[in-house]
Amino acid sequence: MSSDFYLWPSFLGTRATFGPDLALVMILISSALFTIGWQLAVHKHYDIHRWVQTSAAIINASVVLVVMVGSFLGFTIPKISSHFNEVPVWVVTVHACIGTITFLFGMFVVLRANNLVPQEWRFKNYKLFMRTAYSLYMIATLVGIAVYAVTYMLV
Repeated sequence: MSSDFYLWPSFLGTRATFGPDLALVMILISSALFTIGWQLAVHKHYDIHRWVQTSAAIINASVVLVVMVGSFLGFTIPKISSHFNEVPVWVVTVHACIGTITFLFGMFVVLRANNLVPQEWRFKNYKLFMRTAYSLYMIATLVGIAVYAVTYMLV
């Protein structure tokens, strides 16, 4: 079997390969964890909330950096100029734009929550920042599901 997991067969039974399948499953897991963490905060279990959110962010960052960035650079960037009018290419590009903003903002919120940013960058309004990060993440996740569907199931 090839060491390039982008070429391994799908385990979800679609036209995808192992990499996109893995990304989809891991992102759905991190989405579930983010939602659980949100509920923990609502019920004032802040220490557990922070650990769950941090764990979800680590899973998300791993998928973004190991699977999604490589996939975008290797498969989408070369097609943007000549195939942007094709649904899979523009949906992936929109997802990459939303996802990049969400990833950077979300990682900042997680780093701030763990006191890993300089004092002058620390915000006080946790609810606003965390709700914004969660909302952006869920939007990026829904667009990511659309990417998977149009790329490997519908088109």
